[in-house]
Amino acid sequence: MKTTREIAKENIHDNVVDSLQDILERNYDAEAGYKKAMEHAKSDYLKQFLKDRAVQRSHFATEIDREIRRLNEEPVDSGSTKAALHRSWMDVKNFVSSSTDEALLEECIRGEKASVNTYENVLENQNFTPETTSMLNKQLMRVKNSLNEVKRLEDIEETVNS
Repeated sequence: MKTTREIAKENIHDNVVDSLQDILERNYDAEAGYKKAMEHAKSDYLKQFLKDRAVQRSHFATEIDREIRRLNEEPVDSGSTKAALHRSWMDVKNFVSSSTDEALLEECIRGEKASVNTYENVLENQNFTPETTSMLNKQLMRVKNSLNEVKRLEDIEETVNS
C-alpha cells in the first residue's frame, strides 16, 4: 500500500508529464501547420520564414521529448487529431478560394497565440524543475518573438496589398 506522500509524488509526476505531453503535441501541431502553410505561400521570403518556424518547432519538440524520456515516460509521437482536421480544412479552403499570404499569416498569428497561451498556462500551473522551467521559458520567448514577427509580416502584407 502506498503512502499519502508516495501518491502525492506520483500525482505531481503525472501532472508534469501530462503538461509536457501537451506542449509536445502543440509543437508537433505547429510544425505541421507551418509546413502546410509553406506549401501555399507565394512569397519566397514567407516560405523561408515558415520553413524556419517549422524547424524551430521541431527543435522544441526534440527538447521536450528528451525531458519526458528523462522522466522515464514515453512521449507522444504526433500532434492532435483536432489540428490535423484543421489542416485538412485549410486544404479545402485553399482549394475553393485562392489563398493569400495575408490569410496564411492570420492563421499563423492564431496558432502562435494559442501556443503562447498553452506555454503560459503550463508554466503557471506546474512545478517543474528549474532546468525544465528555463527550457520552457526560453521556448515561450521564442514563440512570442515569432508571433511579433508574424504580426509585422502581416502588417507589411496588408500595406503591399492596399
